[in-house]
Amino acid sequence: MSSTAAEMEPLTSGASNRIIPVLKTVRTSLLFIHSLLFSLLLLLLPRRYRSRTMVDSTSPPSPSKLGKRRRLEEEDTLKRRALAEGIDMTTGNEDCRWNTFLFFGARRNALFVRSWLPITGQMKGIVVIIHGLNEHSGRYGQFAKQLTSSNFGVYAMDWTGHGGSDGLHGYVPSLDHVVADTGALLEKIKSEYPGVPCFLFGHSTGGAVVLKAASNPNIKEMLEGIILTSPALRVKPAHPIVGAVAPIFSLVVPRLQFKGANKRGIPVSRDPAALLAKYSDPLVYTGPIRVRTGHEILRISSYLMRNFKSVTVPFFVLHGTADKVTDPLASQDLYNEAASKFKDIKLYDGFLHDLLFEPEREEVGQDIISWMEKRLGC
Repeated sequence: MSSTAAEMEPLTSGASNRIIPVLKTVRTSLLFIHSLLFSLLLLLLPRRYRSRTMVDSTSPPSPSKLGKRRRLEEEDTLKRRALAEGIDMTTGNEDCRWNTFLFFGARRNALFVRSWLPITGQMKGIVVIIHGLNEHSGRYGQFAKQLTSSNFGVYAMDWTGHGGSDGLHGYVPSLDHVVADTGALLEKIKSEYPGVPCFLFGHSTGGAVVLKAASNPNIKEMLEGIILTSPALRVKPAHPIVGAVAPIFSLVVPRLQFKGANKRGIPVSRDPAALLAKYSDPLVYTGPIRVRTGHEILRISSYLMRNFKSVTVPFFVLHGTADKVTDPLASQDLYNEAASKFKDIKLYDGFLHDLLFEPEREEVGQDIISWMEKRLGC
């Protein structure tokens, strides 16, 4: 691997870890030039032609095209949902009952949810898992087993466009929608288990979602704390120009994929078997990142970085020092600047991005359980 690849990449596709070389993407450059030329042309046209051109250029796609696209997305969703239902959730834990169901989120979109609940002993608390970008809830079965063995219940939700949930695979129209869906699911769980302490767990971009969700007073009051593994907190565009034009392109061509993205990616685990399992999983999105999705990551990261000092929720942030996908120094800054009275950080020397899929995953899981038990006074 070259020295450049060994450095921290400024913008990746999150869990699938493919770098977005926007400035090297010829197609994107051509679109940008085309947009500029079109804007200049509109300025030069007489006003009567200008208004007519604007109407023609902004007219929506034909109903037939929209219908075909929607039908293809629905077919893809049903295929993914069948795959999600087929994942083995038994986890080898006989003292656990599991279930899958569809939950209708804040915008009434169908979201695929899994649950694992202990059937012996008193439930200490419930952990709601928010996975990382491009992955899905079914990858967290082993972690769920570890949690239920310690008498914690588990719920895990697939974001929109991920796993068995509605939406175009790998496309996130708004991470604020994911935040709202997280709050809605948490509210449902609290209504079914009043008095049971709840924690939010988020990995990578899911960590950013969880941190922003916990900034909402209504969500925060339902929580005992949050756990963040390798959170995407300091994500920067590959070049300042990218940050300037990203909002425009996310509106004009939101679903566009950057075809020039680095498909090799960078290692996210030191366990070869875990890497093979991840990238051979049909529910893990491995295509180039979509324009709107990339912009949403930049947007939520920027928001969080500006608001570290206003964080008051109890939290535990965990990060590997060798992570090349998200920045462990940003996690340290969160810990240093947050106003939370109950906060902890653990940096794992030499660990990579997917902490719960590292060879020492049991140790990481136990650290999380110990922190929750400390928080609950167990």
